[in-house]
Parts: sequence; structure tokens; C-alpha cells
Amino acid sequence: MIAIIDYQMGNLRSVQKGFERVGHAAAISADLHTLAAADKLVLPGVGAFADAIGELRRRELVPVIQDAIAAGKPVLGICLGLQMLFDVSYEDGEHEGLGILSGEVRRFDVPPEYKVPHMGWNRVRYVRQPPIFAGIPDESYFYFVHSYYVVPRDDSVTAGVADYPDPFCGMIWRDNLFATQFHPEKSQAAGLAVLKNFADL
Repeated sequence: MIAIIDYQMGNLRSVQKGFERVGHAAAISADLHTLAAADKLVLPGVGAFADAIGELRRRELVPVIQDAIAAGKPVLGICLGLQMLFDVSYEDGEHEGLGILSGEVRRFDVPPEYKVPHMGWNRVRYVRQPPIFAGIPDESYFYFVHSYYVVPRDDSVTAGVADYPDPFCGMIWRDNLFATQFHPEKSQAAGLAVLKNFADL
């Protein structure tokens, strides 16, 4: 079973519908027993970092995520779900993240002709091609909506980069942990292929 972690922040239903479109059921749940029993977990996220990490802690969901990763279950973070995996975010202050990956979350500092948030389609080029990107050509387009991006301390976790205008980390991969800054559920055929590959692991 695929479980989408419900902490009241994120486009949960659109992620669920994405899995359904590729033939896989996914349950939206905040129940600790349901999440612990799942074969795979998805940590989505839309909104402010501090509010999101606060909700995860308030609902006692952090150990569920940590335990799933430690047990070798496939875990997929999406957008804010990627950012919260890191040590610290500088969005509206300084906020402690989950610390599962070492690094920080910074705001784009871009030339005036570039708008923040970075919103729209952008190419992602592989540094390493994770199994959830099997069959997806390098430099495929994915849909982004974000003002902040992750800066991993360990470059080896970076699986793909995009440019805005400088290169930034667009996705990470470490063992059974995958996470994307873009939204696969909004990225048409390429994004649905990512969800299908994840579901098929």
C-alpha cells in the first residue's frame, strides 16, 4: 500500500489522483498505524516551511517518516516534502528541519528579470538517474512552484539539477529515499511516469 502523509498541508488529492491515473491506489492518512503499515510513503507539501514542520511534529508524524526510511521502505518527498528532509530552512527566519539529509534551504537570489517564486516548466538534467526515473529521458520538463531550494551538504545525494538561472538541486536520491523539488503530479506524462516507477518499486 502507498500512503500519502496527511498533515493538512499539500495538494494531497492531486497526488492521490496521479497515482490512480497510473493504476495504483494510494491512501491519504494521518493515522500512525496506517502509515506505519504502508509499503511506501509519500511526503507532499505546499505552503510555509515552519507551519509544515510544526504540523508534522504536532501530529507525531516525524518518527513514522524516520522509521520508514530506516526500514528501507521507498519514501518520496515532493516540493516542501523535499525541503523538510534537510537540517534547516531560512524561510521567514530560521527553522529546524527533519535533519534526515544534511544541508539547508535557501531563498532564490536571482537577477531582476527572474521572478520569485520560480513557477513553470523547467528541464531537469540527471547527475545520477534514480530508479523512479527509469525510461524518462534526460532533460525532460517538469513543473516547479517554489521560492526556496535545497543546498545539500553532501553533493552525492543530488540526483538532478535545474537552472534558474544558476544550477540548483532539483531532486535527491539516497538509497530508498527520493525527493523532487518539482511536482510530478502536475508534470503530465513525465511526472506520471515518476509516480508509476515509484509505485512499481
